[in-house]
Amino acid sequence: RDGAVRGRLCCCGVPMQHHAYSRLGSFGGGAGAAPSPPSSPRRAWGRRPSAKGGAGAGKAAGGGGAARRAARAVLAALLRRQAVFLFAPLLYVAAMLLYMGSISLDGVPRIISRPAPGSLYRSPQLYARLRPEMDADNATDALATVWRHAYKGGVWQPCISNNTYGLPEPNGYIYVEANGGLNQQRTSICNAVAVAGFLNATLVIPNFHYHSIWRDPSKFSDIYDQDHFVQRLKNDVRVVDKVPGFIMERFSNNLSNVYNFKIKAWSPIQYYKDVVLPKLIEERLIRISPFANRLSVDAPPAVQRLRCLANFEALKFSKPITALSDTLISRMREKSVENNGKYVAVHLRFEEDMVAFSCCVFDGGDEEKKELDEARERGWRGKFTRPGRVIRPGAIRMNGKCPLTPLEVGLMLRGMGFSNKTSIYLASGRIYKAEKNMAPLLEMFPLLQTKETLASDEELAPFKNFSSRMAAIDYSVCVHSEVFVTTQGGNFPHFLLGHRRYLYGGHSKTIKPDKRRLAILFDSPRIGWKSLKRQLLNMRSHSDAKGIQMKRNALNPSRLDSICH
Repeated sequence: RDGAVRGRLCCCGVPMQHHAYSRLGSFGGGAGAAPSPPSSPRRAWGRRPSAKGGAGAGKAAGGGGAARRAARAVLAALLRRQAVFLFAPLLYVAAMLLYMGSISLDGVPRIISRPAPGSLYRSPQLYARLRPEMDADNATDALATVWRHAYKGGVWQPCISNNTYGLPEPNGYIYVEANGGLNQQRTSICNAVAVAGFLNATLVIPNFHYHSIWRDPSKFSDIYDQDHFVQRLKNDVRVVDKVPGFIMERFSNNLSNVYNFKIKAWSPIQYYKDVVLPKLIEERLIRISPFANRLSVDAPPAVQRLRCLANFEALKFSKPITALSDTLISRMREKSVENNGKYVAVHLRFEEDMVAFSCCVFDGGDEEKKELDEARERGWRGKFTRPGRVIRPGAIRMNGKCPLTPLEVGLMLRGMGFSNKTSIYLASGRIYKAEKNMAPLLEMFPLLQTKETLASDEELAPFKNFSSRMAAIDYSVCVHSEVFVTTQGGNFPHFLLGHRRYLYGGHSKTIKPDKRRLAILFDSPRIGWKSLKRQLLNMRSHSDAKGIQMKRNALNPSRLDSICH
């Protein structure tokens, strides 16, 4: 019976030698016998099974038994003491260090690390090298050809229609506090009108927060025509100057006692219906602070219509701002008589706060670093120095995130075919190191103007210490330019792009450059003027094609709400 088991055991028809070993103990050896486990593979290494034992086995080993035993002992030591393998790399490194110490490094070639293309600010060197060819090239005038594709077919219809229905009894009053600069506040106003109309609430004229960077204490009526705002919205949203006294009595005439909603950015309109409306009906007055970007861009057509109505129809600049803006527009057209009154408006974001926030490196000097580090700490205390934050200026420039300098704007426009006789209106705040940085742009475009050069000191005096009012003047002059050039993005150009399309039937001449590509072009040490101009003309044509696509989209009724916004 034992022999039969040793011969072959199967588990589900499969031979299993280990099963045979495990079952031998239960069949053989009697009641008290223990099972015989298989011999260890390590111990059995090198042994040969022999039918004969004793002396026969010793003879089979012969004279090679000692060598085998020695080999087994060495291998066993290595297997059991694996730490030897951990020390082997250290021994190798130590040997290499000893070897390298005996060799002179004078003959070893030096590895030169070169920065990635587009990671450095080399525009001044490029301008110095290309300026003679640039000055000799004034053959074309881009104002005549900048928008080769004429506007054809269809009539662009904005998504604004007048409401002829009466307004039902309101659910209460909404008081919002808008933060940021001029255009961020404008976003807040448009969203507040949309929310108030959607919730059938009366909107209190928004209050403007005083910002530590813009430092403008202006009120709504200082920047916008408040009477026109109320009158234009009267059929869609009720607007009042202040909360009625009988409502304020419930809160001890103190707005700080009013329930304040802390709403997440880009909240959907449904959130206002589900969460804000019940509280509005209960309290009759609610406060939302802050209120910048607190409404999702993706909104139903009815809500989008109210946004457009507020932005393009109801928000009209105050009479003092409008009067000075009209004067500056007239003067720009007079100075552009050689181009039939057409001028180019450029929005340049190269103020100290913008340069500091970008974390880009320009001249790379110690003075620049010290100034911008101090500006970052003043405006965004600790934001850029918190532990773990890594700033890579080269990567920022390669990704097209650095603001264009005045010199780079000049190179770009000359390369796009604008001659030195082109009249340019520069919309900007106080340029960082203006005397140094503006010099090359004025060399390339001597007819360049700003609000400071077009207006007298007396004309600018009522606005000079108010950044939002000064920005409103820039906005107005840019709206009526033949071509608008944006260089850095932000709320200002976004509003202008939409406003210009709205005013000109969907047809707006805009140049929005590819700044990643510009970074590589301006960093090229060997590019010639003709090659640079050819590539910049292609970039201008791309803006032309994008403008045509926008016009086609505007003629599509399903896209009107997005175009209007």
